[in-house]
Amino acid sequence: MDSFNTKAVHGEKLPTSIRSKVTPIYQTSVFSFDSLEELEGYYNGNSPYLYTRAGNPNSDELASVTARLEGAPAGVAASSGLGAIMAAVLAVAKSGDHLVAARDVYGGTFFTLKEELARMGIETTFIDFEDELAIESAIRSNTVILYTESVTNPFLRIENLERLAGIAKKHSLVFIVDNTFATPYFVQPYALGADIIVHSATKYIGGHSDVSAGVLCGKEQYVDAARSRIVNIGLNLSPFESWLACRGAKTIGLRMQRQSENAQKAAEWLKTHSKVKNVFYPASLSDKGNGAIVTIHLAEESDEFAFFRSLGWIQIVPSLAGVETSVSWPFGTSHRSLSQAEKTAVGVSEKTVRISIGIEDAEDIINQLNKALDKA
Repeated sequence: MDSFNTKAVHGEKLPTSIRSKVTPIYQTSVFSFDSLEELEGYYNGNSPYLYTRAGNPNSDELASVTARLEGAPAGVAASSGLGAIMAAVLAVAKSGDHLVAARDVYGGTFFTLKEELARMGIETTFIDFEDELAIESAIRSNTVILYTESVTNPFLRIENLERLAGIAKKHSLVFIVDNTFATPYFVQPYALGADIIVHSATKYIGGHSDVSAGVLCGKEQYVDAARSRIVNIGLNLSPFESWLACRGAKTIGLRMQRQSENAQKAAEWLKTHSKVKNVFYPASLSDKGNGAIVTIHLAEESDEFAFFRSLGWIQIVPSLAGVETSVSWPFGTSHRSLSQAEKTAVGVSEKTVRISIGIEDAEDIINQLNKALDKA
């Protein structure tokens, strides 16, 4: 190895005995083998990694920690929350099948289930999930999935997961629950009868608004099928984003406790302000708290544009769940793709504001919201 270019390419490798306190970032597209026999061993189950799209230690760590937090036997990471949702659905449904979903799910999920699945020959019926008779009536002979969120976005309705699990079991349906808003810190749907749990790890698992990621976990048969969809369609998560999400997951308990406490104080204060017509905040999500999101309807006479212009250090964003308090406008972001009739049906209007409460001092959050509301 005497030539300059060869020396540059084949530098001395670090010893494999090095033990890092933190999982290293396996920033590689492929994994190497010492022989054809060892390569063949991958296909015989003797080696876990071949090509990062098919598996990587960092994405596996994220899947493992999320499954452990959810109390589920298996998990797999995906490129985003919607990627995890699609993998979960396609692990069960095929062309000609039918889903029954809560009508008040996240707007991006609503659009994906309604439009993108329809392109694959999979139909979705959206139902008021507080009406058990309506759910039962919507189930057909080709229905395969019952889909909802543990806490709905943006109006924070707490779903009765045990009741829905009973309906799913009665009709031999796979029960999928998006647990992004509640997080496993507050609610663990697997213990309540869910078959598959999905997360936008972009939100509270990652927790710092610096990663786009998804995770699903649940019964092994469905996770294995979802993993195949992720590998074959290319919905895998990169090593670095997996590593960032794992780093964030280590503090999820601390963050959720602090953010939930702040949200409780903010919600109680918002109820007293004359510029706020309605406050949506759960009352009985968990004995640990009620989550970190507060949604409000501004008063009819208020000026939502003036409110958003006056938020100061509180940022306007199309997402949620960072350590910084932020606000979003569902009418123009998360639910923008819904028709006016669909928005009206779930209650989203120009006056709807979703507040993602951060870890700052609660008094500072309230004072800044007060300044914006006074200008509204």
